[in-house]
Amino acid sequence: MTETNESPDAQTVAALDAIFAPLNRSDAPGLVVGVALHGRPLYRRGFGMASLEHGVANTPATRMNLGSTAKHMTALAALLLVEDGKLDIDAPVNQYLPELAPLEPAPSLRQYMNHTSGHRCYLDLSFIGNGLAVKPAGYALAAQARQTGWNFPPGERMLYCNGGYHLLATVVARISGMSFERFLTERLFEPLGMRDTEAAANDFEIRLGAATQHVAQPGGGWRRGLFPAEEGRGDGGVLTTVDDMLRWLVHLRGPARTVGSESSWTQMLAHTRLTNGSVSQYGLGLVRSDYRGVEVVHHSGGVIGGSCQMITVPAHELDVIIITNGAPVDPSALANQVIDAVLGDGVLKPPRSVTHAKAADYPALLGRSYHSAQSGFLIGFGDSGGKLGFSVCGNYLMPLRREGDKLELGYEDAGVGPFTVRLEGLDFGEQAPAALAVAECGHFETFALLPSEGPDVREAGSPLVGQYDVPDMDAKAEVSFTEEGVLHMRLADGFGVSTMVLKPLTLDVFSWKIDPPMLPIPGVLNVHRKDGRVTGFDVSVARTRNVRFVRRGE
Repeated sequence: MTETNESPDAQTVAALDAIFAPLNRSDAPGLVVGVALHGRPLYRRGFGMASLEHGVANTPATRMNLGSTAKHMTALAALLLVEDGKLDIDAPVNQYLPELAPLEPAPSLRQYMNHTSGHRCYLDLSFIGNGLAVKPAGYALAAQARQTGWNFPPGERMLYCNGGYHLLATVVARISGMSFERFLTERLFEPLGMRDTEAAANDFEIRLGAATQHVAQPGGGWRRGLFPAEEGRGDGGVLTTVDDMLRWLVHLRGPARTVGSESSWTQMLAHTRLTNGSVSQYGLGLVRSDYRGVEVVHHSGGVIGGSCQMITVPAHELDVIIITNGAPVDPSALANQVIDAVLGDGVLKPPRSVTHAKAADYPALLGRSYHSAQSGFLIGFGDSGGKLGFSVCGNYLMPLRREGDKLELGYEDAGVGPFTVRLEGLDFGEQAPAALAVAECGHFETFALLPSEGPDVREAGSPLVGQYDVPDMDAKAEVSFTEEGVLHMRLADGFGVSTMVLKPLTLDVFSWKIDPPMLPIPGVLNVHRKDGRVTGFDVSVARTRNVRFVRRGE
């Protein structure tokens, strides 16, 4: 553990040490922590190893990747161009990116910034199409430009989309006439004295003072965490230190700001209103919410082999940054513990009482799946440590809260949604309800109960066997049976290959998961028929939906 020269309140420091001491290991990656109160550094520590390979420990000077925490920096970059009179973030995106497919109505740059564009995400498409194959520069823009369909009409829902921020960074570079990375350096980092901060387009270049990102392996040991692209910008990729981020957080919460007008920061911190009137706590790359009675501004981040949480309590001038390079922890939960330790119960209200639905109260739902004929979406229920868990497209279970006559899953709980399940008039005794009314972002659909046992795989899968084109992924697919009788799909997009195992839930609905499990993405497949013959199908995952596969020759 690297000590600092500050002499803050010893009791507070001892409380913070107790939170992070278990992570101070010489045989595992760790994290860096920065805490400031009233603009004065209170706690600066490095824990665990920056590089297991070279035996180098983390220190407050270790540079780490913010991941998606950097999204608000991209949003601010675009707003600076608005201040310059060079950009209109409410204009149709095709005005600045004419190569994108003309969707009607076209999303705006603001909708990319608050994740309401409805645009599919190139990251999901690449992981589905080629797994962890390394993509060249230009791949992301080309993938976004191919999308002739969307997840939903712009403004209807909020669904996190990394690809939207890549497009935003592309616009910043085109309008400014310089690289996106250089723009951030000249307009954001240098004016604030953030000398150890830079935007990095990829993970492959050697960066001085940067920690190695570590990914734990199931059988023990570690692999380097490298994002498989030569060009990843806008949606993450900022390397920094805790000292630079504490400078940034003082500036972020204001009121005296060097970079960005009052109008720009007001827009960034404003909640987003959807077309149905629902309000999202997400602004333009920042989340503004309540924690134990105090308003907090924050954004988390994740990379392959690391994670981050940046949070500030403006009313009490408390700033926290935690960045990991593979430590098996939740930095958001740790940051909340820091707020607890520094502000204490004298300032904070008691923790919000959350009543989770008990799995034992819904025995008929456990292990059952429901499907929407309207959207093709798949949800499921199960036991999540004694709580009733909710899954989206076959993903992991997330505990549901009981709120009166509804079950709720908040965006803050899962990074998707919010989802609401209506309970009124339903009996959850021995038999699962035949249908459920379930809403995403306030939009209700009827989900029908699927059979507990799917049909025979040969009966259901044989009509799917064949070759398919996937225009929106520039890919080709083949569905076949293995010698062992496993129904699978091989998908190739020119950069790599992924293989999915298909499981029939009905004759027209299949679940799937990429195999092998190094990138265990699950999803749902919905069959299309004409005159009784399979002509194609749609594939959906949690954040990218209804990608059309067309049978060759149709």
